[in-house]
Amino acid sequence: MIPAVRVTNLHKQFLTPWGRPGVYALKGVSLDVGEGDVYGLIGPNGSGKSTLMKALLGLVKPTEGTCSIFGIPGTDPDSRNKVGFLPENPYFYKFLTGAETVAFYGKLCGLKGIALKEKVAELLDLVGLEDAADRRLGGYSKGMLQRIGLAQALVQDPRLVVLDEPTAGVDPIGSRAIRDIILNLKKRGMSVFLCSHLLEQVQEVCDRVGIIYKGVMIAEGSVDELTRDSSRTEILLDHASPELIDGIKRLVAEDPSVTLESTGHPRNSLEQVFFASLAKWIKNSEKKDSE
Repeated sequence: MIPAVRVTNLHKQFLTPWGRPGVYALKGVSLDVGEGDVYGLIGPNGSGKSTLMKALLGLVKPTEGTCSIFGIPGTDPDSRNKVGFLPENPYFYKFLTGAETVAFYGKLCGLKGIALKEKVAELLDLVGLEDAADRRLGGYSKGMLQRIGLAQALVQDPRLVVLDEPTAGVDPIGSRAIRDIILNLKKRGMSVFLCSHLLEQVQEVCDRVGIIYKGVMIAEGSVDELTRDSSRTEILLDHASPELIDGIKRLVAEDPSVTLESTGHPRNSLEQVFFASLAKWIKNSEKKDSE
């Protein structure tokens, strides 16, 4: 199956004036986003997240490597026919209402008449702004503006939605609303590629996660793989007495009244994985430099 997104050995160098060495924003990044999956890219400011998304969408030209969307190169305008994009700081005409804003983008995508009216109503309901449809955007909160941005990104029924910091500056309630919208998109079979600083939110909604630092992908895998701590083991018992807990290893197999709920490795939070991966990468880099 062709992945929704494929990035292979992607490098991006920004040239600097006066003959100084160029700055590498991305250094050999590779990743796949499966069709219908939610992929989260996390990393500190300046790590290359936005540059990667812009390269994928053809907004910046890679220095080396390739990007493709459903098998079509990112440099080909046709690759963006089924892509919805919400940038980190979207600009809207504040004098328009929510309904007028969605209708404006719908007309740009060729919708008109009854189809346009139905699409506007559908999207405003999806993002929870049907009650604010006739309010001007100048009176919208940051969270509401992000949700209207999500609505415009969905106007053309995309197969892939690219979200650059969709919850930046949004309060916890608005952030939760956006999280629920992303989960709704996943249920509809859409692929979602997002970057975020909210590690807990990424852990809740994403199937796979990439951790990027200084343009390098320092860890990548499913949330299950990244958060499992294989150095520890836990045993969860139901209705176990204190006496049984004291001798658990000896008695658990002998006591039929005890239910062994699960065994395996405990989970770390994605935040713990992020900082552990970062510390490991820095340590390895310092070791290579010293050699």
